[in-house]
Amino acid sequence: MQIIRHDPGKVLSGAVEANGFVFVAGQVADDLAQDIAGQTKQVLARIDALLSKAGIDKSKILWANVWVSDIRNREAMNAAWMAWADPKNLPARATVEAKLADPRMLVEIACVAAK
Repeated sequence: MQIIRHDPGKVLSGAVEANGFVFVAGQVADDLAQDIAGQTKQVLARIDALLSKAGIDKSKILWANVWVSDIRNREAMNAAWMAWADPKNLPARATVEAKLADPRMLVEIACVAAK
C-alpha cells in the first residue's frame, strides 16, 4: 500500500493518503483575530488546499469533525460551512465544544475523504 504525506511537519502531516482515503488533520485558522465565521472560512480554505494536493475536492469528503471553543458559536460556524459546502455531497459530521490549543482559536476541523 502506498502512503503519501502532504505538508509534513515536526508533529504531524497536513493530510495523508492511504488505501483510497485522504485523512486531513485538524486545521485551524492563521488569523486568530477573526471571529468564528472568519476563522471557519480560513480553515475551509486550508482543507480545500490539502484536498487539492491529493487531487480531489470537498465533494469527496465523507466525514468531518468540527470542534468549536463555544457551542453557542455553532450557528455562525454553520453559516460559513454551508456557504462553502457542496449541498449535493454533504459529509457525515460531528460538532462538539472543546477547549482548543490556543484560547484565540474558535474552530478546528478535521475530515476524511475518498480518493
